[in-house]
Amino acid sequence: ERLVDLRAHRHRSLEETVLSKVSVFFTMVLIFTYFFYSSDYDILDDHRRVLDELRPSPPRLLPDARSHRNRTASADAEQVDAPGQLPQHMSDSAKESAQNNGIPVSNTFGTKRFPQAIIIGVKKGGTRALLEFLRIHPDVRAVGSEPHFFDRFYDRGLEWYRNLMPRTLDGQITMEKTPSYFVTKEAPSRVCIMNCQTKLIVVVRDPVTRAVSDYTQTLSKNPGLPSFQSLALKNSTTGVIDTTWSAVRIGLYAKHLENWLQYFPLSHFLFVSGERLVSDPAGEMGRVQDFLGLKRVVSDKHFYFNQTKGFPCLKKPEGSSRPRCLGKSKGRPHPQIPSEILQRLRDFYRPFNHLFYQMSGQDFGWD
Repeated sequence: ERLVDLRAHRHRSLEETVLSKVSVFFTMVLIFTYFFYSSDYDILDDHRRVLDELRPSPPRLLPDARSHRNRTASADAEQVDAPGQLPQHMSDSAKESAQNNGIPVSNTFGTKRFPQAIIIGVKKGGTRALLEFLRIHPDVRAVGSEPHFFDRFYDRGLEWYRNLMPRTLDGQITMEKTPSYFVTKEAPSRVCIMNCQTKLIVVVRDPVTRAVSDYTQTLSKNPGLPSFQSLALKNSTTGVIDTTWSAVRIGLYAKHLENWLQYFPLSHFLFVSGERLVSDPAGEMGRVQDFLGLKRVVSDKHFYFNQTKGFPCLKKPEGSSRPRCLGKSKGRPHPQIPSEILQRLRDFYRPFNHLFYQMSGQDFGWD
């Protein structure tokens, strides 16, 4: 009986020893697991901190356009290249590599900036021709289509507008053209909110021939349009000109310029002759390049005169090795307008033209 008790005692002692060792083992496992995951989280935190430091900051957005003026100088200076965008400063070897691969450098590198110069008018004055001619210059980058930001889409904000712009390198000029800006009452203040230092180009043309050209374009899209004379005159008997018709109203250049001069000095404007842009494109382009502070690159060698269309054409337009003229709509024949109607329009425009000559400091010889 004593032997049985002894064996039972030893058995209990062995069980207690095993349980004690198992308890110590699991305790060590728990402690080890705790330290393992604690150190692992520390490492992950370190990794996150490093990644956060390396990750570029998001681009800064401009404040509300309606409450700040002349912000583009500081905005452009503070711009950060968008994610995935290469820096605007690049080595000559990188530029050469991009060009050798047929990639325009400005399309790959650079920054989207607000336009430093805008062609603001006028419709059917020659704005498209001017922009096409300017595209020849390597230091000019322009939006292809008309943004209509300052007259139609202003509520979309300046950041939306800047995103429409092409990328430019340092030393290049960003441009856009929307001819309706010149006759939009709100446009001058809105452009000035963006930047009161913006250079403004206005292509003007004899307001009578401009009105006929405007009507011709509309007629081609709407063959059922009333006659020119019925639209130009309030009353055919009295012969009073209807200034509410847009084709007539656009030609009141002095009236529209007066609105712009409330926000911009005359020195910020260049008035380009639509007639001379046809008869002497190289000469007129020389004035434009001087105004923009560009080297005179566009010259006689870039043009030839198309006798059929009656317009100058580009020998080598940008991105092409073949000569090209403007679209089929350019040079379309005008409808026959009674001479007495044209003379009434000339008499109507004469005082406005003379006032515009005085305001602009240029005599365009339309009378």
